[in-house]
Amino acid sequence: MTVSITFLGGTGTVTGSKYLVRHNGHCLLLDCGLFQGYKQLRLRNWQPLPVTPHQIDAVVLTHAHLDHSGYLPLLAKGGYTKAIHCTPGTRDLCAILLPDSGYLQEEDAAYLNRHQLSRHAPALPLYTRQDALRCMKQFRAHAFHKRFEPIAGWHVTYSHAGHILGAASVLLEVGGRRILFSGDLGRPDDLLMSPPEAPPPADTMLVESTYGDRQHPQEDMLEELRPALQRLAARGGVAVVPVFAVGRAQSVLHAIDRLKKQGDLPASLPVFLDSPMAVSTTGLFERYPDEHRLTDAQVHALSHSATMVQTTDESKALARRHGPMVILSASGMATGGRVLHHLALYAGDHRNMVVLTGHQAPGTRGARIAGGEKSIRIHGQEINIRAEVVQLTSASAHADAGQTLAWMRGMAHPPEQVFVVHGEMQAADILRQRIAHELHWHATVPEHGSTLDV
Repeated sequence: MTVSITFLGGTGTVTGSKYLVRHNGHCLLLDCGLFQGYKQLRLRNWQPLPVTPHQIDAVVLTHAHLDHSGYLPLLAKGGYTKAIHCTPGTRDLCAILLPDSGYLQEEDAAYLNRHQLSRHAPALPLYTRQDALRCMKQFRAHAFHKRFEPIAGWHVTYSHAGHILGAASVLLEVGGRRILFSGDLGRPDDLLMSPPEAPPPADTMLVESTYGDRQHPQEDMLEELRPALQRLAARGGVAVVPVFAVGRAQSVLHAIDRLKKQGDLPASLPVFLDSPMAVSTTGLFERYPDEHRLTDAQVHALSHSATMVQTTDESKALARRHGPMVILSASGMATGGRVLHHLALYAGDHRNMVVLTGHQAPGTRGARIAGGEKSIRIHGQEINIRAEVVQLTSASAHADAGQTLAWMRGMAHPPEQVFVVHGEMQAADILRQRIAHELHWHATVPEHGSTLDV
């Protein structure tokens, strides 16, 4: 009996990761992510999978980011009733991220209906907050390095991938084959997270390629943030920092705290974390001390070096303050959330600043701002971009191309084949070429919807 993988997402794009593994009449879905970015990608979220939810025997997650987990409430809503397997950190983060995702989709649908902007009557959310809360009952957490059976005769082992709390590489053993999913790989020099573990031996590897065509700069986030925020403080402006609530918010907070303690920024510079998700996530660093580099004192500082903004009224009250100040708010690609209100309010003033802190998927507002567009559409209004735009090149939580290749070299024996996934087309193909030329391994970039034997 052969083992096959159908690539249902994370091919030709960094979003929508879903890999369907089939063997002997059983199906396992590895990751269950939302497509993000371009509208034609987002429309895929509304299309049925090539198998019904009832035909899937198990779901295994690498980590909690929505491009890997955000489709789960819809899968469960459609009839998936079995277990969702993950690490403890991923379970705790999904309990924060998924209900918020459902809430935002309800809010977006309500906005379209209020302003009669939907082609449908009425506009509906992909899923609701309640759908997300219900699916959380199906989560089953497993410790790193502890082998378990998601399906009888199928074995999974998690190893640390760095990147964010709970992030894992997945070794799947089925039908006499060993398949390694890298998941999203962290950096060996990350400001917050511990480095990824060396990969275990495998016959087939799926490796992410988010930064497959790039090298991170030598300078770190502190060196990039220092001059930008010094300029901002000197002119009394407001910095709006779109952040991913999980990981990026905490690394930027940590960097600003260190710059203040080094005397590089005024200790009085107000910093606000305006994201209930990010506030909740920050508290999890105390629960998982073995997964990150921070000391107890530094973890304490994460929650006390900024004003934590929880309620909508507190968020709106920021508009009555004057600069200088720094507002960190989700989402990291400016696709939704409270950050849109801050961008609408502050992006039109040349004294202010928009700080982009990571990969901006094509088609998102963040990508358009990074590309130099002079206006963006927010809540049906055109917002002029006159603020200084700063894009941090050192803030990514993903390994770059060289670091990914170095991680791959840590495998004791070369795999028979490598599938390059989770990257834009150029990034994936350049990494494929480097794997072939530098490691002399057989590598291919699968097409969306293709099925390949492993």
